[in-house]
Amino acid sequence: MEATRPPARQSRIIDGREVAFDEEGFFDDFEQWSMKCCEILARESGILHLEERHRRVIHFLRQFYEYNARAPLNKELRQGTGLSLLEMERLFPQGIKNGARRLAGLPNPKTCN
Repeated sequence: MEATRPPARQSRIIDGREVAFDEEGFFDDFEQWSMKCCEILARESGILHLEERHRRVIHFLRQFYEYNARAPLNKELRQGTGLSLLEMERLFPQGIKNGARRLAGLPNPKTCN
């Protein structure tokens, strides 16, 4: 029987501090997020400038998660941002789960309970 290896974690220095990520690039710790980290990760994912609509989605995701300890359902996300899912998918090249959620510092959807 082969032993399974734990997922590879990584740390990076961003804006002068160490930030830990899981193997898919999601923050290990919701509290390590900062707008500066978000902006750097956004540029790396192809978003050269975070517009007001990007920020609206990111801040809504963070506030919702902080209050509810879970990510919003699609209906809640649409209502909370005033944007359609299609608009949000266009804003974030990796989509809502791997783009917006990751940039907002939410946990990896695969590890959420």
